[in-house]
Amino acid sequence: MTSARAKKSPAPIIGRTAIVAGNGSLPVAVAASLRKQGANPLIVTIKGEADPELYAGEHAEISIVELGGLMRILKAENITNVVLAGGIRHRPEFSAALKPGNGNLVALYRFMRAFRLGDDGLLRAVISTIESYGFRVLGAHEVVPDILAPAPGCITRKKPTQEGRENIEAARKAATLIGSLDIGQAAIAVGRRVVALEGVEGTDAMLQRVADLREAKRINRKGGVLVKCAKPQQEVRADLPAIGVSTVENAVKAGLSGIAVEAGRTLILSYEDTLAAANAAGLFIQTFEQEKS
Repeated sequence: MTSARAKKSPAPIIGRTAIVAGNGSLPVAVAASLRKQGANPLIVTIKGEADPELYAGEHAEISIVELGGLMRILKAENITNVVLAGGIRHRPEFSAALKPGNGNLVALYRFMRAFRLGDDGLLRAVISTIESYGFRVLGAHEVVPDILAPAPGCITRKKPTQEGRENIEAARKAATLIGSLDIGQAAIAVGRRVVALEGVEGTDAMLQRVADLREAKRINRKGGVLVKCAKPQQEVRADLPAIGVSTVENAVKAGLSGIAVEAGRTLILSYEDTLAAANAAGLFIQTFEQEKS
């Protein structure tokens, strides 16, 4: 095992790029990669979500429902490409979307109608709306290709045992099923049995639930595996599943033995730091390829 991997050079991006930044470290990584390429990205921070670091450079701020304001900003700054990066902790209220200036009636109709379709439907509607104004929506992995989980294999010193592999398979099937229902992207299996499914609360909250179950002695068996994979119908330009240092730390608190993620369709944030944290904790990180349906 080695943490080294072939460096992929991002394809040249023509025109100026805007990063619509939610929470987490992904928008920071995308901005850093574009600047290394000599670009001058515009950071459009989502109020109450974006990392304070993103306010240091050239930026604009919007609320999540300001579709009209976003389009005006993109046009005024001569933006060609848009990257949607980072998570959203709070879903907006319908009443906020109806305030003057938050978008034209067609955009608002698409946006509000998408609320009934779950997270994936909402993302597709937002992307469709942005593209209808003539902008090109890119996935974060198109700007930072090294952020994608590498080809199937174990990327840490520790490798999964036979039970670990069986836990991976059990959790993978469960995560794929809830993904097809647009519920979540992750599951945890302990002792070859699925003990937790990811809901709207997210992966870290699910890991905390497992830690609480262990403390309450509802889960007695040691070990277990967190599995994350893209939804079968995943819009890959936004909301790909991701892990990072905090995922490793929370997996340790939950008493797990390892983490498994879908190769090529999961983001590993702060790759080297995440591997170092897993190696220091004695956890494995395994990448896998989804079965063809």
